[in-house]
Amino acid sequence: MSSPAATKSSSAPAAAAPKLPDLEIKDAHLIFESVWQDLEADFGRENLRFPKEIILLGGAPGAGKGTHSAFIAQARGLTCGPIVISALLDSPEARRLKDAGNMVGDREVIGLLLRRLLRPEYRDGVILDGFPRTKVQVECLKLLVSRLHGLRSEFYQTPLSIHFRQTTIHIMVLFVDEKTAILRQLKRGREVKAYNEEVRRTGIGELLEERATDYDEGLAQRRYRVFKEQTWDALQSLKEIFHYHFVNAQGAIEEVEQNILKELEYQSTLELDPRTVDRLRGVPVARDIIIHARQELVKRLDGYELEHRDLFAKVIEFIEKKILPIVLCHAISGVAHINTEDPVLDDPMALAMLIDVFSERGYHAVVDIHKIEVPERLDAATGLIRCRVKRVYRILIRFHGSEIRRG
Repeated sequence: MSSPAATKSSSAPAAAAPKLPDLEIKDAHLIFESVWQDLEADFGRENLRFPKEIILLGGAPGAGKGTHSAFIAQARGLTCGPIVISALLDSPEARRLKDAGNMVGDREVIGLLLRRLLRPEYRDGVILDGFPRTKVQVECLKLLVSRLHGLRSEFYQTPLSIHFRQTTIHIMVLFVDEKTAILRQLKRGREVKAYNEEVRRTGIGELLEERATDYDEGLAQRRYRVFKEQTWDALQSLKEIFHYHFVNAQGAIEEVEQNILKELEYQSTLELDPRTVDRLRGVPVARDIIIHARQELVKRLDGYELEHRDLFAKVIEFIEKKILPIVLCHAISGVAHINTEDPVLDDPMALAMLIDVFSERGYHAVVDIHKIEVPERLDAATGLIRCRVKRVYRILIRFHGSEIRRG
């Protein structure tokens, strides 16, 4: 990830990525180096095993990060919950820092986060909700990725290499405009208030957090603008380095989920190790071979009729007289197994014709050739048994069967 990745940006509002002042860069390096040295001392370099995939989830207030984080995890096959930075700062570790009279600043956030990322449950991937939020945290993220590349190179030729795979960083921003964000925040406030009143009245359930910004339009507007000025700029500054996904979250939940799926569509060149990509290059991707499959099928069938008419006629006759009667008997199940020794199929082209004919007619045909040695005679002089090879063609025909409705 030291070189810029191909980004997947779309209609995100334009924002210039501000350069960090030299002092902030220096602070970020000092913070990161201090945290990293502590990690090496506490865990050992060989145990600094970070997630294979990290999704930095950012979103405007009311964009639905909490609503959609579980769906994003499911789409990526992640089984662990997200790491929510606000919750991390309220963790026992963070409370111990506060109790000791320490401020929870960038150094503490980076330290808490990196230690949490080392947990085994996050090994295959994790969503980070609310990181990075400051320019120093952005720089620390870049330093982390650089350090992960170093670990990967260090352990690549060792038995530990599987634990130091290439980490993929995704930036995903759920975006809604200011008007929508304010309306959704105020709507959430009304719903939370009504729910909490019911909990207090009945004593059933747990109270939900009530945010001041969910009850005051001015505060809701200010929260949105803080997002644009801080979190938005932080994430935008990384879009030319990591894989960037802008998701329009204005619509209904189902619509937003489709937008998320489209953005997270699997791309092997973005996720596999470059050496693995090179190794697989000779095997075509399925979608590539089916793009012109229909046109190629038409071309082949017409070629059979024009250039191999006699053999094509024999194959069609064989299908009509010997295959179709059996297929018709299996019209309800939609599956027909046929074994035949008909010599017309001894020609390899005849097998190709049979499969193409059934494909054109909407069936799925598979042919397996089973060779059986059949004893014919005993050689009296040598005592050897002479055998002939019998070829049995096992044909499997699948199609959409008929459903029986029961009253």
